[in-house]
Amino acid sequence: MTELTERERAVLALEARGWRTQGAKEQAVREELGISATRYYQLLNALLDREEALKQDPVLVNRLRRIRAARRAER
Repeated sequence: MTELTERERAVLALEARGWRTQGAKEQAVREELGISATRYYQLLNALLDREEALKQDPVLVNRLRRIRAARRAER
C-alpha cells in the first residue's frame, strides 16, 4: 500500500466539510484544489476504492461507499 498524496488528503478533507449549497462546494474545489468539479468527483470516486483512504477517514469513506452503492442499485 502507498500513502495518500497531499492532494488526495485534501480531497477527503474537502468532502468531509459540511456544505450549505452545491455551488459553495464547487467554488471551494476550484479555489483550494485548482481543479474542476468533474475532476474532483473522479478523484473522490477513485479514492473510495483505496484502503489508504479508508484508513485516513473510515467514517467518511464508509458513508460515501454506502451512498455510491445505493445510487448504483437505483440504476
